[in-house]
Amino acid sequence: MLECADGTLYTGYTTDVERRLDEHDSGVGAKYTRGRTPVDLIHSESYDTKSAAMAREYEIKQLTRAEKEQLTER
Repeated sequence: MLECADGTLYTGYTTDVERRLDEHDSGVGAKYTRGRTPVDLIHSESYDTKSAAMAREYEIKQLTRAEKEQLTER
């Protein structure tokens, strides 16, 4: 999960966190993060399969902002 410069949160999945973070910061990441740079990595989780990662991404996207913030406190 990323926190964008405007304070909003972005959730996505990747196989390479550092590469994806660099993409977001350089403006070639998701459309949502363009114009909201720099971004900070505030939470990450690892999964063995793409399907498990995508399922968790969906779960996180359904959470409220307060619930997402609780994830970052763990």
